[in-house]
Amino acid sequence: MTRETVEIVYDGACPFCSNYVSLLRLRDEFNVRLVDARVHPNVVADFAAKGMDLADGMIVRFPGSVHHGADAMIALSMISTGGWLSGFFAHIFRHRWLASLLYPGMKLGRRIVLALLGISRTFENQP
Repeated sequence: MTRETVEIVYDGACPFCSNYVSLLRLRDEFNVRLVDARVHPNVVADFAAKGMDLADGMIVRFPGSVHHGADAMIALSMISTGGWLSGFFAHIFRHRWLASLLYPGMKLGRRIVLALLGISRTFENQP
């Protein structure tokens, strides 16, 4: 049986994004393709042309669907398995109303941390 591919486009310089992606346990069920937006600016530009700003959240692409921001977190939580912290996030993000309530605060926290670390929250002029 051929496993489906899940592509996760995320900010590799963001400690929250990188840690969240590493927490996910998807490889048992899916072929996972991780795309660091800072390394692949062409991918960022392609999604920006479709109205999806990676500075506002990661993007998850399944065969036949694309999810951005809080919707991406919800989609990942629905397929993630294992680990207590992964389970905690899965529990939160399986509830759309709770994810929608918490996600703006998470984005703000990300922006603050990136500013404190001196990392641009945008992806212009990346290699």
